[in-house]
Amino acid sequence: MYQVKVSNPGDYSFSVQSASYQFNIDTKGEKGIRPLDALLASLGACIGVYIRKYAEGGKLSLSEFNIDVHAEFSKESPIRFKKIEVLIDLKDNRLEERRLKSLLGFIRNCPVHNTLKGNPEIDLKVN
Repeated sequence: MYQVKVSNPGDYSFSVQSASYQFNIDTKGEKGIRPLDALLASLGACIGVYIRKYAEGGKLSLSEFNIDVHAEFSKESPIRFKKIEVLIDLKDNRLEERRLKSLLGFIRNCPVHNTLKGNPEIDLKVN
């Protein structure tokens, strides 16, 4: 099971504690990353992990790469991202078409990607 604890000191910033790390989320972006940016960062980082796993499993020498995640916000209700675009820059690491399709298929298994696509059930409860 995955779990984080989110604490609020009384303003619009939040302290997030995971099993191994603590960081801040702030709606204004002054004391930490903004909530929606954190969601996009989670997607980008998860995809990055799967790119790295693919490279290691396929014996590809992949020194570095960049991932840009862009999202388009909905103008109608419910307020949400209506489209997320992920741009992967493999730098100077060119892959043949077959390998590129294989990579894209593999990274679609990223759990954050699958969670966003799967529209998970979310139970909200107040103690």
